[in-house]
Amino acid sequence: MDLALLRTFVAVHRAGSFTRAAALLGLSQPAVTSQIRTLERQLGRPLFLRQARGVTPTTIGDELAHRAAPHLDALVEIAETGVDEESGVRTLHLAGPPEFTSTRALPALTHLVSQGLTVRASFAGNTEEVLDGLAAGHHDLAIAAARPRGGLLTSTPLCDEEHVLVAAPRWAARLAPEVLLRKGAVVLEQLPVVEVHESLPFVSRYWAAVFETKPAAAATVIAPDLRAVLESAASGAGLAVLPRYLCEDALERGRLVALLDPPVPPLRTYFLVVRAGSLALPHIARAHDRLLRASTDW
Repeated sequence: MDLALLRTFVAVHRAGSFTRAAALLGLSQPAVTSQIRTLERQLGRPLFLRQARGVTPTTIGDELAHRAAPHLDALVEIAETGVDEESGVRTLHLAGPPEFTSTRALPALTHLVSQGLTVRASFAGNTEEVLDGLAAGHHDLAIAAARPRGGLLTSTPLCDEEHVLVAAPRWAARLAPEVLLRKGAVVLEQLPVVEVHESLPFVSRYWAAVFETKPAAAATVIAPDLRAVLESAASGAGLAVLPRYLCEDALERGRLVALLDPPVPPLRTYFLVVRAGSLALPHIARAHDRLLRASTDW
């Protein structure tokens, strides 16, 4: 069987459409369509069901992808990055949210780096972008804030991230916790807010969990990095919702104050995600195991 046909097939399976696969492979859509038809003729079975938007793999298509993809990934990695003949160590391509990856994941991999592993990190705050990049073969291992659907990607819960409503001491001195609990949305509308996006993703998640409502305010400061949000909030720019691991030091030093201590704090779960079968590659398996072990202390 022609490996080029298998490579195109896996790309279509991951992308979910001939058009996206063609873009990833640098081919024309007719060329991709022709290669898939050739492979289907050779196998005597349909591999995809054509739909209005993209394609859906048949049972045979799923089975072939799960069997072939890990081996093709290994061949591509050898061709693109090579293997250290003495140690057999390869490059790990890791993707995840910038703050968590920087402060948690990369330090946890230091032991493997000292043993010769090389790491290339990519930052993306959008979970969909992270998972799309993993499915397309741009990453080996991803940290995502949502469990992927389907069978192509497999996930393992990594850790829970607790979210804390914080502000600088001068703001906290003006707020009574009992008022916040009763009139959270009203208080929010009266105070400046620091967030990572106009949609207020962290504040909205916190307000839904604690106050069972939606915030109606607009952010005063938007900075697409939680570390920038932390510094802005600590300087007095407004209240913010931050992961506890990120703001713990600022809380201990008194730069920030937790405005509430709800009985059940809002949590967000992170998952370690890989392509199905890729844990057969030793360098990915070692990094996966190392992160899971480190997460017990997070």
